[in-house]
Amino acid sequence: MKKGAIIVSGGMDSITLLYEYQEDIALAISFDYGSNHNAREIPFARLHCERLGIRHIVIPLDFMHQYFKSSLLQGGDAIPEGHYADANMKSTVVPFRNGIMLAIAVGIAESEGLFRVYIANHDGDHAIYPDCRGGFITAMDSAAVTGTYQHIRIFAPYTHITKTDIALRGKQLGIDYAETWSCYKGGEVHCGKCGTCVERREALHDAGIDDPTVYAIDES
Repeated sequence: MKKGAIIVSGGMDSITLLYEYQEDIALAISFDYGSNHNAREIPFARLHCERLGIRHIVIPLDFMHQYFKSSLLQGGDAIPEGHYADANMKSTVVPFRNGIMLAIAVGIAESEGLFRVYIANHDGDHAIYPDCRGGFITAMDSAAVTGTYQHIRIFAPYTHITKTDIALRGKQLGIDYAETWSCYKGGEVHCGKCGTCVERREALHDAGIDDPTVYAIDES
């Protein structure tokens, strides 16, 4: 019996997690919080859930775009370019985004009679995203266990591995990463310059995967 729900964006990490743990996942949850790239990501989340026969829902979080400050919510031109290690990428932080999404997902999980919530944060996120770090996940897990009758657990198996490690798992699973979206600018194709594009290119290269992504620039 499937006992898990997953937060799935449509990006490389959450789609890999979806496939790796599909046998336990009863429900996939995407959040439309008004980011530049939600409209590009969510259709891929829907595509893979339909392919796997997993129920998929989209939760609107319009208030985040209205009240939160982040370059991720302001339009593609506001997205900085460079590596995630660069200080300017901190502008892409959406304050407490994972906390909000996990809280909602935990509530939905308990309402659906499920016992686990999967999330695909990974080691590469730690430098600039506080709500992707191990300590945060541990704290949210403790809150979920304490705050639910079913003692919901948060399962984040990628917390201490890299995006290259995730790509290697996806390679073993046969995932076509052309059917995922990463770019924070949310254009017609990946920009190739923002932090998440740089990280995507590096991970696919290091995992020995021919990059199927169409980029606005070609630096190869």
